[in-house]
Amino acid sequence: MAGKSKGTNIVVWIILVLLIVGLGGFGVTNFSGTVNSVGSVGDRDITVQRYARELQGQLNGLNAQLGTNLTLSQAQGFGIDQAVLQRLVANAAIEAEAGTVGLSVGDEEVRRQVLNMAEFQGINGSFDREAYRFMLDQNGLNERQFEADLRAEMARTLVQGAVIGGISTPDIYPNTMLNFIGQRRDFSFATLGPDALETGPAEPSDADLRAYFDANQDDFMLPETRAITYAWLTPDMLVDTIEIDEEALRAHYDQRIDEFVRPERRLVERLILGDAADDARARLDADEVSFEELAAERELELADIDLGDVTAEDLDAAGEAVFAVAEPGIVGPVDTPLGPALFRVNAILTAQETSFEDARDTLVGEFALDRARRVIGEMIEEVDDLLAGGATLEELADETEMRLGQTNWAEGATGGIAGYDAFREAATLAQEGDFPEVAQLEDGGIFALRVDEIVAPRLQDFADATPRAAEDWRAAETARLLAETTQALAERMRNGEDAAALGLDLQMESDITRERFIPDTPADFLTTVFEMEPGELRVVEAPTAAYLIKLHTIAEPDTDDPDYAANRQTLLSSLAQGVGADLLAAYSNAVTLEAGIEINQPAINAVHAQFP
Repeated sequence: MAGKSKGTNIVVWIILVLLIVGLGGFGVTNFSGTVNSVGSVGDRDITVQRYARELQGQLNGLNAQLGTNLTLSQAQGFGIDQAVLQRLVANAAIEAEAGTVGLSVGDEEVRRQVLNMAEFQGINGSFDREAYRFMLDQNGLNERQFEADLRAEMARTLVQGAVIGGISTPDIYPNTMLNFIGQRRDFSFATLGPDALETGPAEPSDADLRAYFDANQDDFMLPETRAITYAWLTPDMLVDTIEIDEEALRAHYDQRIDEFVRPERRLVERLILGDAADDARARLDADEVSFEELAAERELELADIDLGDVTAEDLDAAGEAVFAVAEPGIVGPVDTPLGPALFRVNAILTAQETSFEDARDTLVGEFALDRARRVIGEMIEEVDDLLAGGATLEELADETEMRLGQTNWAEGATGGIAGYDAFREAATLAQEGDFPEVAQLEDGGIFALRVDEIVAPRLQDFADATPRAAEDWRAAETARLLAETTQALAERMRNGEDAAALGLDLQMESDITRERFIPDTPADFLTTVFEMEPGELRVVEAPTAAYLIKLHTIAEPDTDDPDYAANRQTLLSSLAQGVGADLLAAYSNAVTLEAGIEINQPAINAVHAQFP
């Protein structure tokens, strides 16, 4: 485990080193000689370059995760800078401790790691010293500094491996968890719906409805409502007014010709075999090996050799041979620039050609919408000027092609202009008296709005709520009657009456664990089953049904089940990782406190200032 962790950490460290390329515009390496570190733990400095690299790496990762481009100040809201600093302090503490106990990595091991790093290899796959020097120079590092950091990283990995290595998990924990997860139940149950009632609920009286309404006022609250006047214009509103230029339309067709005229294509995999190609083909023909097995022999996955959707031109010299076969199969050996290869054709996609005339209707619609978007885009400045000059939305609709509308908008409303995210966001934020501003819709349209009145959340009038109150009352009363009926049947079964004689259709379930799910049952159904004792009867209530459950037997986990062993191993690994992480954190805290921490906040601020 330690060896694997060591290799992984080194690769991650190198990737983070390479992230410094992205810091070229930061000027991180332009700090004066008096600002070399953002802090230290014992005698181990945390350099500004290292902090900047880690910070940039975390920022890039957060942006990739969120699909956005946050500034550092925005990312600090997620605590990204504090997390990076805490991790670097912990790492520096362990590196300092490694130095204190005299733990280090020999020159030969450092040399081996450097020589094997792909980032420093030339086109022939061997270590390239010039590439090594160039890369370090571009990243603001020198060989001595890089190799010292690498040595410290490797020593820290050894310490971490020693701290978490050899952790044994007590059997009581996984055994208890597996017993809980793997216990099984045999039970039967009957489902009683509204049709099980001899008579349904009576019609509610006015007093019943008023009592129900008063007891459930939260269900009858109306949300905040905003009376909004708006002016808007979308491409669809303009599309019928757009004149179609035939020459421009044909030019549009020509620009997208690859979509309308597609040559024959094939789904192809290519396996480079070199001198072994003839022998491999013979083995394939003799059914001694499959194409997949040939790839596996060369330590390749099918994804590694998949060329995807290709034309004959894409395959260069091999194209003629691959496209000569009339049906899917193996082709070759065929000479390629990379050596003799076998090709597997998985599918043949016939050529497609859509003429301008056949594509015209589609092109007209797209062309008109695109032109309408551009026309609207050119209107934004005009609309903005009118609003800035004091024009009302009503005047805006009179003087432009924008259309006036009104809505009583509430959160969750959809349809019409409320179907646009941009409008909903603006409607949520706007206040009475705000100056209308032009904004864009997702489809290229524009709008401006005015909040005329904001009505606070309020209780619906009883008269307006009566139809819903009646419906809800009937549902609640039906559920109550079903629960009473089912409880009565359960009591009769407890007194010895047979379920079949009572007209109950029992469904039998066997070897059910807590992780299972019984379709068409409420969320607490199995929870109730696992709370019961053998022979016990219980009723589970739901809004539209009631369930009568009888537990028959409780069985311990099946230790011969392959899933049992797999779950046990998963639990052991998870526990070991959790204990290891906690132990490493405790050790890191201890050595940090012992060594002492110094933080150079001005240096940290200086690094932050280099970020956009």
